[in-house]
Amino acid sequence: MKFTLSWLKDHLETKATLDEILYALTDLGLEVEGVEDRAARLKDFTLGYVASAEKHPDADRLRVCQVDTDEGQKQIICGAPNAREGITVVIAKPGVYVPGIDTTIGVGKIRGIESFGMMASERELELSEEHDGIIELPSGEVGQSFVDWLAENDPAKVDPVIEIAITPNRPDALGVRGIARDLAARGLGKLKKRDVDAVPGAFACPVSVTIDGDTLDQCPVFFGRVIRGVTNGPSPQWLQDCLRAIGLRPISFLVDVTNFFTYDRNRPLHVFDADKIAGNALRVHRAKGGETLTGLDEKEYIFEEGMTLISDENGVESIGGVMGGMASGCTEETVNVFLEAAYFDPVRTAYTGRALKINSDARYRFERGIDPAWTPYGIEHATRMILDHAGGEASEVIVAGKIPDTDRAYRLDAARVRSLVGMDIPESEQRQTLTSLGFILEGNMAHVPSWRPDVQGEADLVEEVARIASLTKLKGKPLKRLTEGVPKPILSPMQRREAIARRTCAALGYNECVSYSFIDQASAALFGGGDDATRLENPISSDLSHMRPALLPGLLQAAARNQARGFADMALFEVGPGFHGGEPGEQHLLVSALLVGRTGPKDVHGASRAVDVFDVKADAEAVLAAMGAPAKVQIMRTGRDWWHPGRHGVICLGPKKVLGVFGEVHPRVLEAMEVKGPAMAFTLWPAEIPLPRKAGATRAALAISDLQAVERDFAFVVEAQTEALTLINAAMGADKALIEDVRVFDEFVGGSLGENRKSLAITVRMQPKDQTLTEKDIEAVSAKVIEKVTKATGGTLRG
Repeated sequence: MKFTLSWLKDHLETKATLDEILYALTDLGLEVEGVEDRAARLKDFTLGYVASAEKHPDADRLRVCQVDTDEGQKQIICGAPNAREGITVVIAKPGVYVPGIDTTIGVGKIRGIESFGMMASERELELSEEHDGIIELPSGEVGQSFVDWLAENDPAKVDPVIEIAITPNRPDALGVRGIARDLAARGLGKLKKRDVDAVPGAFACPVSVTIDGDTLDQCPVFFGRVIRGVTNGPSPQWLQDCLRAIGLRPISFLVDVTNFFTYDRNRPLHVFDADKIAGNALRVHRAKGGETLTGLDEKEYIFEEGMTLISDENGVESIGGVMGGMASGCTEETVNVFLEAAYFDPVRTAYTGRALKINSDARYRFERGIDPAWTPYGIEHATRMILDHAGGEASEVIVAGKIPDTDRAYRLDAARVRSLVGMDIPESEQRQTLTSLGFILEGNMAHVPSWRPDVQGEADLVEEVARIASLTKLKGKPLKRLTEGVPKPILSPMQRREAIARRTCAALGYNECVSYSFIDQASAALFGGGDDATRLENPISSDLSHMRPALLPGLLQAAARNQARGFADMALFEVGPGFHGGEPGEQHLLVSALLVGRTGPKDVHGASRAVDVFDVKADAEAVLAAMGAPAKVQIMRTGRDWWHPGRHGVICLGPKKVLGVFGEVHPRVLEAMEVKGPAMAFTLWPAEIPLPRKAGATRAALAISDLQAVERDFAFVVEAQTEALTLINAAMGADKALIEDVRVFDEFVGGSLGENRKSLAITVRMQPKDQTLTEKDIEAVSAKVIEKVTKATGGTLRG
């Protein structure tokens, strides 16, 4: 939104400086984006006096002028038709930049005669489009700054142009009047009265207007009148200056009037050439679809069904709230004009403008919301301006529809300013603020003005009071402590475990995925789901039809997409819910991870290798440990059928207490999901990890023995199908108090052992706590280990 300082002062009686106004605008929420100092580009131009002007000896249209300047008399050659002796002109000396022609003046020769500068026209100084001759000033001293002369004689031409950013909730600030109202409420001046008396109709309006019944929601009201006998032509200079300052090109007076009120009062208007309205009747209706119109921008538009159109007997003449048509537009030959002031629905206007890709000032304002109650006043203001400057006489005003009812009121609770904003503002000041903004107060009820569609509740009243008072006055205060001491933890154990799992997986080198909780039926069936209980009634697509039973389908789909794009090595994880039913509560928190490819890029030293089951086993154990799982667990082979039958393990605390599962994904599943394997994965159930027996935040004392630990190695010959876990559990049970750890460190199959036999070597670590172990103690434990393993596996100690 652009406007000049003098334009603002047409509505605001103020003595505030420009800097004070700029600060107040930003503080009020109307952020100043820029200020254009139009005087700056004219600061180097000075006044001169043409002492003589003679015809150029080699050019009929050129004059060799001797011009008095502040640096003495200079010779300047000029081709303007009004270059003559005895006039005061504007001089650009050598070295001065001329903005209108984007040129820096230098000393030059024209047809063999030197010229030391230039006498400027209004267009060359970007003051207007006038370029038929150089500027002639009625007065002025030689050498005087042109900027100073303008400030004394024509200040509008050097008036600062202010540009502010308007948020979508403040359509009233799209008019200069609304901006002035905010500043007056802040105390920077007094809002001027700018009302006009209604213009009495001299004759009945010859043009009729109707609104179709199904269009009243899109155009509730339409005001119009004919003004006949007008003289359309260039606008008055003050109006041209206003429009040109904000970047609009003056077109003709009738059109400029509509542009002026669009910015002055946020009241878009439209003018038809009344003589071009076929049948002297306009109809506001919905488009059937397929109608066409050549707009004022000379582009042809084809309308979709439901758009708001204004038509006469020949067809569409205007797009309601967006743009008028070329056929009925006003020109310099227009004598009789039909003036329109209507209200169009913001949502419908926005849809129409977007569909047609039209960005007009009218659309910009209608889709944000104009003041419907000012519609009849808008047509009176525009009529008065047209009659004053273009003559003619006005008809009676015709009205179709009725003005929408925007009346609403909210309770003003003075105490809420403190509770919502934290500011202490007296009730009297609050009431004065709202009154200044146009609210009508009746007791403790505040009636919202029709130009403020954004005020929709009591909290909005508080916002207005605080905004005008200035939120810069708000001082930070520490919140009152509700409890003494350290507050209790806010996160639940499951929330903490979820955060720990994410952090640990990321630290292990995995990348987090966030996938839909929905998958296709085929993928869900591969992981034990896909039944009717988890089917969605209204899926967003056919491949997202079921709630996921596990996280691995989503990770495998992500891996397949990455492999298709040339990324072969991946480490992915996800934390989220899996669903084993369709009822509330039939879900469980899962932590799943997937390894595909190799541990790293190919290496000449052979450091890179394919990922294996022990990689995911180590990572699963690390995540479980971080979440607080016990160190001593059992590994069993009771996983579901989507795991490789011989390359997976179920992490348990007992036959029924499953903490997680790790291993290689079954090749059948990989083939179905188009993943190039092998692929290793793990899934953990954080809720199955036992909670600490003590709820306190303190940790138990660290128990470390200062006695030397002893390790002994054993090798047992067992059946080939014997699991290492059986052997480890047996060795651990030989002396639970003394044996701290048992690890498999070697496996040998075949050779002299015979068919279907293997050798498993283990290290047993014994950690004394009371006294150093003697050789006799060690031998006694060793004997128990041999006895337990032999009994559990049927194997023998290898010699």
